[in-house]
Amino acid sequence: MLHISPKSLVLLPAFAKIVCEPGWRWARREKPMANYDLFYVWSGEGEVEVNGTHYEVGPGSCFLFRPGDYTSATHHPQRPLVLSYIHFAVNENVHDVPNRYRQLNDTVDFEYMLSRYVRLFLVQTYAAEEEAQLVLKQLMIHLLREDNQLPVEKKASNQLMEAIHEVANFVRQNPSIMHRVEDLAIRAQLSPRYFSMKFKEMIGMSVQTYMIRTRIERAQHLLMHAGMNVTEVADALGYRDIFFFSRQFKQYTGRSPSEIR
Repeated sequence: MLHISPKSLVLLPAFAKIVCEPGWRWARREKPMANYDLFYVWSGEGEVEVNGTHYEVGPGSCFLFRPGDYTSATHHPQRPLVLSYIHFAVNENVHDVPNRYRQLNDTVDFEYMLSRYVRLFLVQTYAAEEEAQLVLKQLMIHLLREDNQLPVEKKASNQLMEAIHEVANFVRQNPSIMHRVEDLAIRAQLSPRYFSMKFKEMIGMSVQTYMIRTRIERAQHLLMHAGMNVTEVADALGYRDIFFFSRQFKQYTGRSPSEIR
């Protein structure tokens, strides 16, 4: 569902966040599901069956039932399920569909989007359906990203990922500073060697390459939009040698700074 248009998502009437009654159960029907159903567990304990496969569910359990699926569910009466569910159809061909089941660990963003979807229809919000289609597309992207994460990303702790991303953002926001790897490692509270290794795994390039790339990208912007000449840009970004700046710029962009200017 990555490449489909949000307008192709057909929102169907059944959607809610609800506390299931103690005697609640979702009986298996004779006919399979006709459309898609996003099913998310906020709290409680229960069991879901999809096409004969049983899943023990709890907080963070997330299903995307598909057309043709046979489903059923029960829960623990003393620990009732709190659910969100969204029924929808897609009126164009779908090639990349999220997995039927996953256990979400980092749930903050996903739960915010679910809550936003439901709140849009609590009152007559202007353009509610259009925004809901966008939110639903975001939810599908979130699930696809979860399904396609690299093993190293899944193993890395949230704290480590946040530390590396914070440093990468800091470098991007301060391209004129000649950052030392040792200082960035201290910022991430890691050893320089471990920081450098994890930075490359998560960002996709070495720390040095990332610093140069962000500096050159900033240089391009200043040359094109700030009305600064090559000497002024080189000076603003901390280059002491304008010839070195020009060589590095051409190495990364294929053009000299004066051609951009």
